[in-house]
Amino acid sequence: MRSTRVAAVTVAALLIPLGGCSATDSTSTGARRSATPAAQVARLVLEKSGGIAGVRDTVTVEPDGRWTVVDRSGASRTGQLSAADLERLRQLAADPRLAAETGSTTKPTSCADSFTYLLTVDGTTTGYVDCPTDASRPAATAAVVELLTRATG
Repeated sequence: MRSTRVAAVTVAALLIPLGGCSATDSTSTGARRSATPAAQVARLVLEKSGGIAGVRDTVTVEPDGRWTVVDRSGASRTGQLSAADLERLRQLAADPRLAAETGSTTKPTSCADSFTYLLTVDGTTTGYVDCPTDASRPAATAAVVELLTRATG
């Protein structure tokens, strides 16, 4: 019950600043544009572990999109998310499904040597084992993992 409340508070804290972030452009194209800068997302930490080689990578993304990947040997690399990736990450971090996924129970996996992903957003953690034969992955969590894996590759 406590994790549900923490998740709800986290989502609310992430959504409140987004209330006035965009407005419809009145030009003839009708395209949407940002009226104010998008709200910053809290620091995200993604831990990827497992696999046959015993991977242990930690991806940390700062609110401004700067990222650092540290592998199990301690080697690191850094970069900056593109504006589009940062905007998408902000949308995913504010997705109510992400908070709901923190309270779901993960069933034991039938796969060996699969990757395990743990995602922490503002102190709330969710995750899954990436096993193709397991039931569906948590959609919002998996979307963040896919975005960060591609962007920090």
